[in-house]
Amino acid sequence: MSGADFGGLEVISRLPPAKVSLRNTPLLFLHGAYAAAWCWDEHFLSYFAERGYASHALSFSGHGASPGRERLDSFGIDHYVADAAAVAAQLPAPPVLVGHSMGGLVAQKYLEQHEAAGVVLLASVPPQGLWAAALGLAFQKPGLLGDLNRLLGGGRVALDTLRTAMFAQPVTTEDLARWYKRMQPESHRAIWDMTLFNLPLKSRMRLPPLLVLGAAHDSLIPPSQVEMTARHYGVTAEIFEDMGHGLMLEQGWRGVAERILAWLEAL
Repeated sequence: MSGADFGGLEVISRLPPAKVSLRNTPLLFLHGAYAAAWCWDEHFLSYFAERGYASHALSFSGHGASPGRERLDSFGIDHYVADAAAVAAQLPAPPVLVGHSMGGLVAQKYLEQHEAAGVVLLASVPPQGLWAAALGLAFQKPGLLGDLNRLLGGGRVALDTLRTAMFAQPVTTEDLARWYKRMQPESHRAIWDMTLFNLPLKSRMRLPPLLVLGAAHDSLIPPSQVEMTARHYGVTAEIFEDMGHGLMLEQGWRGVAERILAWLEAL
């Protein structure tokens, strides 16, 4: 499918090959801050398409090839939720949402107004917001917090910042440089929404089946925050050892994908 199908938004779609029978439930992948749909197209989209799931990754407004980069700071979390809803409305059935980091918070807010077949929260911003995670980072890795703030405003940072922020496993300099080129500033408004001003309200949600996953060496959303999210929704968090925040890009991405697949097949 092209952006034209989704009101001009960039959507990367990978569909099952002809020899694979199509599952009834499509998947809609929601990216984190500073990223876009491309982060899912490295591994996850083709992995799930080859197993029968129509897989779609959205770039929120102002991200990737979606319109609005010049007014990025005008977009808040509600705009990103509206983007997800616009894409979901064009799919043949309510999707399972897979949200990473900021995309996980967007998925939670989505549930306040929309139906989903299920939700996977991957190193997601917790429903209590970013405040505790940011405080922890300020004490433990103040240099990393400063670099992330510089990236937020469109500044450049060292490749090692990306390595520290996203990965616990070895990553090649070539991959790191390629991904860094595609990273971008984030909306200040969206960051404030996630910190304090537009947090999810469980009382407004009709909760579908939920899978909450995190990483043992995540500097940005540590396991304690992931476990807090799971408790809030009455499920058990699953933490991947030897992995960092970028679960879909880490060397061990396949183990994460396999866990999601097993959960999907049990729905």
